[in-house]
Amino acid sequence: MFTFQGRGKSVTCNGQTRRDFLQVGTLGALGLSLPHLFAAKSQGAVKPDHDDRNCIMIFNLGAPSQLDLWDMKPDAPSEVRGPFKPIATNNPDLQISEILPNHAKIADKFSLVRSVHHTGAAVHDAGWQMMQTGRLFSGGVNTPHIGSVVSFERGRKTDLPAFAVLPQLMGRGGGNMPNGQAGGFLGKAHDPFALNADPSKENFKVPDLLPPVEIDSTRLERRRRIRDLVDQAAANFEASESADLLGSNFESAFRLMTSPKAREAFDLTKEPQKVRERYGMNRFGQCCLLSRRLIENGVRFVTINTFLTVFNEITWDIHGSKPFTSIDGMKNTVAPLYDQGYSALIEDLDQRGLLDSTLVCNLAEFGRTPRVNPAGGRDHWPQCFTCGFAGGGVQGGRIVGASDPIGAVPADRPVQPADVAATIFHSLGFDVHKALPGPGGRPFPIVDSGHNPIHELF
Repeated sequence: MFTFQGRGKSVTCNGQTRRDFLQVGTLGALGLSLPHLFAAKSQGAVKPDHDDRNCIMIFNLGAPSQLDLWDMKPDAPSEVRGPFKPIATNNPDLQISEILPNHAKIADKFSLVRSVHHTGAAVHDAGWQMMQTGRLFSGGVNTPHIGSVVSFERGRKTDLPAFAVLPQLMGRGGGNMPNGQAGGFLGKAHDPFALNADPSKENFKVPDLLPPVEIDSTRLERRRRIRDLVDQAAANFEASESADLLGSNFESAFRLMTSPKAREAFDLTKEPQKVRERYGMNRFGQCCLLSRRLIENGVRFVTINTFLTVFNEITWDIHGSKPFTSIDGMKNTVAPLYDQGYSALIEDLDQRGLLDSTLVCNLAEFGRTPRVNPAGGRDHWPQCFTCGFAGGGVQGGRIVGASDPIGAVPADRPVQPADVAATIFHSLGFDVHKALPGPGGRPFPIVDSGHNPIHELF
């Protein structure tokens, strides 16, 4: 716990006198570790002309069904094709599910890779890890999230963090393994900033940008002047010897708490109500809107978790019976909010001239079984699934790879998690052959040898 002292004094309930203070112990919840916070500098692997390209990774926690959404098989038997019909899109080469009507209107803006697969266990957290890091946890080596590598290599642009996760980190997925949303061997300094709040709530605030609950009685009485007091505390700190003693690393953390730019970036009340409603007044929709605001204000990499757990929540995990989701639950709840939020994000980025400089990738831990199970749902299936890409230099309207006639295995252009990671790094201008300082100081490649970007997307 670090304490910054101001000039004012107050008497606490136990009779002791102390100075006004700001405590920054809650920064651990942001994924920030001190005194190593922000210590790593860029290693020079990023080309200057790509320095402003950013990424929004939408992680479809629970795993959508490729056969019911993006890779439909209308000529297959009913137990394979499922209950939904394909519809035409504004891309003559692409049909998608009738439960994604807004996607159909922007199909010229995104491209699909229908041949993704992996050999990891068919459990959620194994897939989460592989798809967000390019590797499976093994030998005690915890590979960093792609956003953590961006944070390490590039650092932050502004007072805002380089890497953020909305609305919060994933929970456990049943496999008791790391979920891939951490700095791994790069250190806690490159863990993501976790919002830890629901931006669709009327009283939405970012917990770690608020004054701590331990704040003294004098400040409580002067609540309406808290902003002035915070600004004064920041000025006092900058003028003190503590600033030199703690160094630039901790000063960056302090600036995050006191930055007007950070507060404004998270303030959704700055958006017209019509814009908020366009995204959908739900957690996912408002996270999509907030991701756009964060990118606009200097965050380099944002991950949106569509859901937080696969247990006792309606998600993409359509096993068909409780505590999981039914196909009707996907049709009536999950698909509509996703369809609205994603299409609004792509259209908004495009209209603001931000789509080319912002890669939006839609990932998942695996797909769903080719045949509907006895409960009317589909089970886990890492052997073949679909991922989507838009912006960031990706050409819209393309289809890469293909699955077999029942969507069970890749029939053309197989793609693995490391290839997906290489594609994201390539879009952001990284040399995918670059090595990171790994465990024990040994060189550790960003992407394993033999894996390359999906060049057909660009």
